[in-house]
Amino acid sequence: MRTFGLEEELLLVNPETGMPWAVAERVLRRADERENDRENDRDEHDDEAKAPGGSLDGELQSQQVETDTKPTADRVELEEQVRAWRREAILSAREAGVKVVATGTSPIQVDPTLARKERYRWMAEHFGITTSQHLTCGCHVHVSVESRDEGVAVLDRVRTLTPILTAISANSPFWHGEDSGYASFRSQVMQRWPTAGPQDVYGSVRAYDAQIAAMLASGVISDQGMIYSDARLSHRYPTVELRVADVCLDARDAVLVASLARALVETAAKQWRDGVDAPAVSAALVRLETWQAGRYGLTGDLLDPHTLRPRPAREVVDGLVESVAPALEASGDLSFVQQRIDELFTHGTGSEVQRATLEKTGQLSDVVARLARVTAGQDD
Repeated sequence: MRTFGLEEELLLVNPETGMPWAVAERVLRRADERENDRENDRDEHDDEAKAPGGSLDGELQSQQVETDTKPTADRVELEEQVRAWRREAILSAREAGVKVVATGTSPIQVDPTLARKERYRWMAEHFGITTSQHLTCGCHVHVSVESRDEGVAVLDRVRTLTPILTAISANSPFWHGEDSGYASFRSQVMQRWPTAGPQDVYGSVRAYDAQIAAMLASGVISDQGMIYSDARLSHRYPTVELRVADVCLDARDAVLVASLARALVETAAKQWRDGVDAPAVSAALVRLETWQAGRYGLTGDLLDPHTLRPRPAREVVDGLVESVAPALEASGDLSFVQQRIDELFTHGTGSEVQRATLEKTGQLSDVVARLARVTAGQDD
């Protein structure tokens, strides 16, 4: 069975006002101290609990941190890791005087503070306001592939389906203190980057590598990590990385996105082995799918990935699940996916939760407080 893992970007906020705070270095220092304390305890007590596998690290802006899990083939273990790393981030943040929230964008207006890395300074000088204003939090799923040939074949075959993951994960309705009108405004902000969005069908590893080489040779980007396409081959791991999702408010939805992503990869790989051609849909049309998903989430129509015509979101999502059901059944994830999707359509995505909270209280600081509770698993 294919392994998978998650990267989650999380926002650090003032516990009183909800405003993002640039204290990532302090939080990471406390995390290191916590790990050192655990190491010392383990020297005396072999049965002391260990930190979860993976890491807690910094990101582009000092108002955020990033967690990542170890690869696993087990969905339950993945959820345990996601929750464990959220706890690690929350505890370290608490000791640094801030709270952690899982949201694709800050509900409250913020002036981002660039983290102190030479790479980020280059980006600020090169990309200007795109870098200095960029503060978004995504959820990236890594799914193992057997070869780079299989990986490129997967990229070619999942590209018309990944916008549905954007809709399912939608959790960024606010931008600079205002309602953006989008369920996932993060998906719009990402389009500022010159390498972001869907790619055309590659057809082969040779074509994929030629594209990457041409992008690097252009001088517009300085390394492969600046290729922000919706899905890509990881340049560090033997995985396909799907990058379209907002960070999910509820840890269960992060695992839902990961389970669907793994099923998409498995289904696409089988289609490739069976000689099924990749859909001949242009990047321009896939971009329309993504826009529709980001605009409405699960509250309106999505574009059907086969016809590119509007259909009710529930029908499109159910169609996706049906198309990857054999892979979900084989991994033991089908019942979980079906149940969680039912709950999303009943209770709403993170975006809907944020808007409902603002409508009830009239205060964006209350929205952030609710986000912090749900992120910590205290309120759902």
